[in-house]
Amino acid sequence: MSETVTKTLQATLATPTTGKEQRLQRLLDTYREALHDAFDNRADTMSAVNDVVTPYDLPYQAKDALKSYVPKLRSTYNAEELDDEHPLRLVNRAATFDYSDEREHGFVWQAPQPGRGTNFWIPLRINPEQESLWFDLLSEDAKAGELRLQRHRTSWELHVTVEYPVEEPTDSDDETYIGFDVGESALITGCALKRDAPRKPMLVSGSRARHLRKEMHTTLQRLQERDASEWRIDERFDHYQNALTDIVEKASRQAVEYAESFENPVIVLEDLSYIRESLDYGKFMNRRLHSWAFARLQGRIEDKAAEAGIRVEYVNAAYTSQTCHACGRLGRRSQQAEFVCPHEDCHVSEFQADINAAANIAGRANPWGESVRWEPGRDDSPRDRSACDSATVHRETSPRTGQMTLSAFSD
Repeated sequence: MSETVTKTLQATLATPTTGKEQRLQRLLDTYREALHDAFDNRADTMSAVNDVVTPYDLPYQAKDALKSYVPKLRSTYNAEELDDEHPLRLVNRAATFDYSDEREHGFVWQAPQPGRGTNFWIPLRINPEQESLWFDLLSEDAKAGELRLQRHRTSWELHVTVEYPVEEPTDSDDETYIGFDVGESALITGCALKRDAPRKPMLVSGSRARHLRKEMHTTLQRLQERDASEWRIDERFDHYQNALTDIVEKASRQAVEYAESFENPVIVLEDLSYIRESLDYGKFMNRRLHSWAFARLQGRIEDKAAEAGIRVEYVNAAYTSQTCHACGRLGRRSQQAEFVCPHEDCHVSEFQADINAAANIAGRANPWGESVRWEPGRDDSPRDRSACDSATVHRETSPRTGQMTLSAFSD
């Protein structure tokens, strides 16, 4: 048997000519303006979005993406504000590619533009590890989904969602679900669940990455204030990006090695597709969190897991850091690294916050996952009233002397 797997292909556009650069930037700026206009007008249907974006000079692939995406922002993703650096989204009809081994860059993409006969081809620098999927996309063995184009400081990056069939893995009753929580203070926290109990958690500190990002921001700002040459600024930028890439590579490798230490591991990650819309910690903190490469780190974990033959599942990200992994009810984080469950009938009192979140992530894939946001007072129990997949199941009361704290992991 086979199942359909979704993966995101990543490519960097070869340095465009001045004219193409200007056309790409104008397209991105116009898209963002239309997106904010539709969002600010609270357009909540495809028809309402269409009324707002029709006057904008955009290709139909971008307008169709807006009509599908904007209505979901508030109703599904609970967005309160939009990131100013939002990528350009395009429907799959923009997935026009070509390949020739006679070109320096074999793969090229036809960038859509408004009007007739205005599209242009641009070469792509693809990830060599994803080459086979690019060929599958050309041969239609893989199906293209949404495209996202993002402008970085010195380059353009294209992401293409693809669906392709793979052999369905055989499930085992003895699988070990391992949740990974990606964050800022702890770059990545892993926790395995055995019989619904956390086992041997791992934490990778994010202090080095935070220090590098702060140093990069300060250094580049000072160079710009001194009117340093462009090559000097680019050199320092590349230096810090390479250092951060090295951290991501080492952290993802450590995560997969941790998973391999368990029998029949299954890695469980949060679905962060819309993290930019759902985060709401104020503009300053949102900016810091948005600049973290959450998806990049998850992608490298997924790639390394595939090489190791470990299955990866994605689950709903809502409330993983605010819910007690033991009783499934809301608690609080009294400090950055501490989760407190206030319910007397729960055997958990205080718990390391990131480990609690990682345990919740693992638990959402075992046995049933979680398809909707958990909310206070909401009954997510199954229709047959069985308790195996209830989000509100209560444990028997344990004496306070048996409450679990972080000291349980000191061995």
